[in-house]
Parts: sequence; C-alpha cells; structure tokens
Amino acid sequence: MIDGVRYLGRGIGWVARRPAQWAFGLVPALVTLVLFGWLLVWFAFKADDVAAWLTPFADGWSDGPRDAFRIVAGLALFAGVGFVSLLMFTAVTLIIGEPFYEELSLRVERSFGGPVPESDEAFFPGLLRSVKDAVILGVAAVGFGLLFLTLGFIPVVGQTVVPVVALFVSGYFLAGELTGIAMDRRGLRRRDRFALLRTARARTLGFGAGTAVLFLIPLGAVVFMPGAVAGATLMARDLCDDDTSTGVKVA
Repeated sequence: MIDGVRYLGRGIGWVARRPAQWAFGLVPALVTLVLFGWLLVWFAFKADDVAAWLTPFADGWSDGPRDAFRIVAGLALFAGVGFVSLLMFTAVTLIIGEPFYEELSLRVERSFGGPVPESDEAFFPGLLRSVKDAVILGVAAVGFGLLFLTLGFIPVVGQTVVPVVALFVSGYFLAGELTGIAMDRRGLRRRDRFALLRTARARTLGFGAGTAVLFLIPLGAVVFMPGAVAGATLMARDLCDDDTSTGVKVA
C-alpha cells in the first residue's frame, strides 16, 4: 500500500518541479470547482431540511433525541453526498480536461524516456466513451453513497468504521479513473483497467486512498489534480507493458 502512496508523491513532485505543467493541469479542475462548489454549498444549507424530510418518524419524539438523531442523519447525508461528489468531481474534471490531461500524461511519460504509446482513438468517440464510463461510475457511486448513508445511522460504527471504508472504496474508484488516461493509450478500457488494478490491489488502494485524503482538503481536488494525474500515469506505466503479446502485464 505504501508503494501506491509513493506513486502519488512522485506525481506531485513531478509537477512541483514544473510549475508550468501544474498550472496547465489546473485549468479543468478550476472550471469543475465552480460547478461542484456551488452545488455543495447549496446542499449544505439544505441538509437539515432533507434530514428532517427523510426522518418523519422522528416528528413525535422529544426535542433532545429528535434533534440529536437528525444531526447524525444530516452528517450521514452530507458524507454520502460528499462521497458521490468526490468521485464525480474527478470524472467530470477528466472529461472537461481530456485534452489537457492527455497531454500532461504524455509529458510525464516522455520525461522518463522509453517508448510512449499514443492513442489512435479519435477525439469524439473517446469523449463519448469517457462520458459513458462517467455515467456508469456515477450509478455505482450513488449506490455506494446510499449504502454508506444507511450505515451512517449506526451509532459509533457509522461515524468511525464507515468513513474509513468509504475512503478506501472511493480511493479504488479514483485510481481507476485517474489511471484511465495512460491505460486508454495502451488499449485498456474500463473493465480491463479495473481487472489489472485488482492484480495490484494494495498499490491501487494506497494510491487511491492517498489521493482521496488530499482531495478532501478544501481546494485539494483542484491543487493536487495535476499531481494525481502524473502519479497515476507513473503507476499505469509500471503496471502495463506494450511489448507483450497481450499488450499488458503486471510489473
């Protein structure tokens, strides 16, 4: 798992030494931030009302237990929305910034030398496939979000164990999204990509969970997105080898 965190650190270090590349990769994340920031702020103000609407059975309770229960419900609801938003922020940013991050990923690979495959897929078919993958991811994220929301109502466990599990689940999906840029160039689509990542599960979870932690920091998803793309490129590069007959092998 530490190896995965190291890839993230290497990616952040790569862009830190190249401020122009960091600024180049920052543009799409800033655009997405405006949209998601507005939505999350709006939801934060509505969380209490939504929690009350979801728990009508508590209307007849005395003030203390009812308010305490709805505070927990509101926190669980906001955590569930945050989980979905974390994954969808990355997916939407990668779609908006496809040309930016494709170029950034190529620059990372070229800086390390060796053969660098380039995608022969046309822009619009690739974009449509990315949108399709984002929709599939969105459905999965909502499903897990609802599960974690439900588990969040369990006293103690819902406020301790569940957030940790949610962090690793979101990290796994984040790793799948971010490595997609480099793996797509090697002909690996979504199913093959996740199948390959499962063969290096500890590394994948280390990279993904580390990325998720940084993305939870205010503005972290914007500041660290270029470094995460660079780190994911390095990890994908080590997981894939185009010289094999199948096109892929685990390093």
